[in-house]
Amino acid sequence: MNLLFIADPLEQFKTYKDTTYAMMREAARRGHALAACEPAHLSWQRDGAVVADLRELRLKDAAHDWFEVTATRRVALQDFDAVLMRKDPPFDAEYLYATHLLEQAEREGALVLNRPRALREYPEKLAILEWPQFIAPTLVTRSAEDIKRFHAEQRDIILKPLDGMGGMGIFRVGPDGLNLGSIIETLNHGGAATVMVQRYLPEIAQGDKRVLIIGGEPVPYCLARIPQGGEVRGNLAAGGKGVAQPLTASDRATAQAIGRALVPRGLLLIGLDIIGDRVTEINVTSPTCFQEIHDQTGCDVAGIFIDALERAVAAQP
Repeated sequence: MNLLFIADPLEQFKTYKDTTYAMMREAARRGHALAACEPAHLSWQRDGAVVADLRELRLKDAAHDWFEVTATRRVALQDFDAVLMRKDPPFDAEYLYATHLLEQAEREGALVLNRPRALREYPEKLAILEWPQFIAPTLVTRSAEDIKRFHAEQRDIILKPLDGMGGMGIFRVGPDGLNLGSIIETLNHGGAATVMVQRYLPEIAQGDKRVLIIGGEPVPYCLARIPQGGEVRGNLAAGGKGVAQPLTASDRATAQAIGRALVPRGLLLIGLDIIGDRVTEINVTSPTCFQEIHDQTGCDVAGIFIDALERAVAAQP
């Protein structure tokens, strides 16, 4: 296969844990050709196709100096067997514009995964709205009064912005309501920004589990990200400790129900965040934790993913 990865700058990859790197490494091991670009390198002109100013790559063994650029070219996305959109959030206007260019590339014949329309329709935080049976009490609003009412009902809440990642901007407010007004002002910018509020789940002490779904089927192991010290956030980027563990029967059933519904919509790779037995987020932009799970359990998550990618390419007309 000839693969194009659309991602953040390669020079910033932390190869010891980066999931896109794990995908690239497994694809290269199987003999697939690799190229990479950033969303800023996409363009389209009338009477032409969506193209990328890209770098063709050869992977090396060094941890830091890990790739060699063998060529730089402008190539139409339709000329690749698959295009993998792996740009990290934030889900801002430029990300949205990139999905529109990628959807045009689909109309021209490109296979883009995850599908651009699905990326737009399932932003990380709001995707859970379709699955109320699996989530904790949740409120999405700009209204400070609604947030205060929700806190009065639930007593212990988590507030988060809709465009964050890695635990950025997450606050907990307990029964005393300390600093609730200030936190609301910080997050909703005087009613200009929408905020998600959820009941605090004490099961976070056992970890915020990242459950991966590939091709509609859950990976047998998840990564429980356990808060450390006085933190309420389990995110690895916020200092959480990642502990791989087998899926529970509940987590597997939830992942199968959500995964099988979303795969037909073009979501080859999904990352559920589950605390206790409640789904808190559905991550579709650039789900991670491949390497942490592999390092601790030997489960070849990257291999499972490339298997599913090869099947998706083979199924193309």
